[in-house]
Amino acid sequence: MKKALVCGAGGFIGGHLIRRLKQEGYWVRGVDIKKPEYRKSAADDFQLLDLRIRDNCTKALNNVDGGFDEIYQLACDRGGAGYMIAGECDMMENNMLIDVYMISEAAKLVKKPKYFFSSSVCVFKDMDPGQSVITEDQVYPAYPENEYGWEKLYTERMLTAFGRKFGFPIRIARFHTTYGPESNWEGGREKAADALCRKAALAQDGGELEVWGDGKAVRVFTYIDDLVDGIRHLVSSDIDRPTTIGSNQRVTVEELAQTVIAASGKNLHIKYVSGPVGVHGRNFSLDRIYSTGWQPKFKLADGIKIHYAWVKSEVDKKYKDKH
Repeated sequence: MKKALVCGAGGFIGGHLIRRLKQEGYWVRGVDIKKPEYRKSAADDFQLLDLRIRDNCTKALNNVDGGFDEIYQLACDRGGAGYMIAGECDMMENNMLIDVYMISEAAKLVKKPKYFFSSSVCVFKDMDPGQSVITEDQVYPAYPENEYGWEKLYTERMLTAFGRKFGFPIRIARFHTTYGPESNWEGGREKAADALCRKAALAQDGGELEVWGDGKAVRVFTYIDDLVDGIRHLVSSDIDRPTTIGSNQRVTVEELAQTVIAASGKNLHIKYVSGPVGVHGRNFSLDRIYSTGWQPKFKLADGIKIHYAWVKSEVDKKYKDKH
């Protein structure tokens, strides 16, 4: 039986990844500073540990018979466009502590596990809509749009250096925005798809759906099942270079909003308001992840239909006496 450590096990992606690993027959230890919010963890061993503390990283990595075969480092401080500026100092400090300690402690293990790191397309510079496709290697010369991206890029380099020096295999995935059931849908850290689903669920039929900016920014939204499947394909491959994982469907924020409105079944009018928007566009090659045999299965309309239904159920539970 293979054994895996999932850091960030209390989060959205971590929870889905653990369930996938269990389906594949793994023994899984999950570690996070918090428990999962929406359902009990499927991990065989779930530990509440603050990975900003080096000793806790040591605890997470040790005392497992035979050692771990794979480590999935998903733990991080992150949020949507509304959090990227307000939380930039917290994100840089928290994420650097986690990643520096996790990588350096993993390098000390006698049995060298395969180490997966969840990076982000935030490592890339801002792109204009319609700009030519760029590959992973064209991240350089580097100019990430936000500080979260700079931290992710540095960690990619640190993991690469440590893997090379200490002889453990690495896998690095650059995620596009991911959505699906059990994601953050309120509280200030939610992403665009989550926020719009919440707003639509709360809106009265015939009302308005507020969208930050002018709706022209181009994005890629990846359904959670596709992302987890991409992670597993990458980890099973021999690719040790940063690899972008995301949907092959590029849409404007306006198209996302229209897709959410269609899923809601309501007649809503889009109202554009001032607010943080982030980059203008993203257009990255997926050839590297395609070489593993992976292909996304969910179109935006299909994924949003599932996601909206879940968000609406959460909204109804929380606001049943008010809405």
